[in-house]
Amino acid sequence: MSNMRSVYGTSKKDNYSLKIKMKSGILFLWFVILTFICLLPIYILVVNATRESTAIANSTSFIPSHYFGQNLNTLLKNVTYSSVFNVWIGYRNSAIITGFSTIFTVFFSALTAYGLHVYDFKIKEAAYTIILLVMMVPVQVTSAGFVDFMLKLKLTDSYIPLIFPSIAAPAVVYFMRSYMKSSFPLDIVEAARIDGSGEFRTFLTIAIPMMKPAIAVQAIFAFIASWNNYYTPSMILLSSKFKQKTLPMMISGIQASDKFKDYGAIYMALALAIVPIVIVYILLSKFIIAGVALGGVKE
Repeated sequence: MSNMRSVYGTSKKDNYSLKIKMKSGILFLWFVILTFICLLPIYILVVNATRESTAIANSTSFIPSHYFGQNLNTLLKNVTYSSVFNVWIGYRNSAIITGFSTIFTVFFSALTAYGLHVYDFKIKEAAYTIILLVMMVPVQVTSAGFVDFMLKLKLTDSYIPLIFPSIAAPAVVYFMRSYMKSSFPLDIVEAARIDGSGEFRTFLTIAIPMMKPAIAVQAIFAFIASWNNYYTPSMILLSSKFKQKTLPMMISGIQASDKFKDYGAIYMALALAIVPIVIVYILLSKFIIAGVALGGVKE
């Protein structure tokens, strides 16, 4: 009887192990397919940056060519293109706007989420509800009023309206608060208060380090959104001075004009535009992976 139970138990474990392996294999295959779908457009973009203009217009290729240097030289040194597109000016302007916007978005959203999570006050739920309602309002609905308000304040042709409004980011607050509910115990705050730590110091020295994964995720999203933003800068920078233009504005100028017909140079401009995004993702992805690994460990 004991031998039969042993054989039955072993068979049950083997079936369970087989099911786990099959599920893991299916998930792995699915994620490989998703990765391929996500990376394919970027790969084609990089390949086209190395191809000749006529070849790009006639066919699609997955094999890089040898026109990388020529396309880069055309984009940077050709008078026709350099009068509209300057990668260094574009990088500088976009970096100023995006850098400050990302910092403000992440820091103040984390601070707001911390306040909603840690403190109890009468209008706590009402305030959170208002934040969620604001999140549902599209930017396009308020853009006309925003531009009119900036005109009255005489802040057009300035980066200030492109940076400081990023402090209010309802979607980021929602994500941060959800993360804190699952990964930030209030006992830590109480212990810090007993040790004599001030409220703001507790946020900086305890909450921020514990929220690194959430901050890294939202920093990537905020950086990408601000870096690729063409809509708002095109409304605020009314004079369209070349030295003020962001990289998306320069690329849009190349794509919209009929006189720029070198597709290799255009794809090179697009490829240069995504380089900072890739760098930021590589730098911050380790915090995301570390946070997932930490969340999977149970005491």
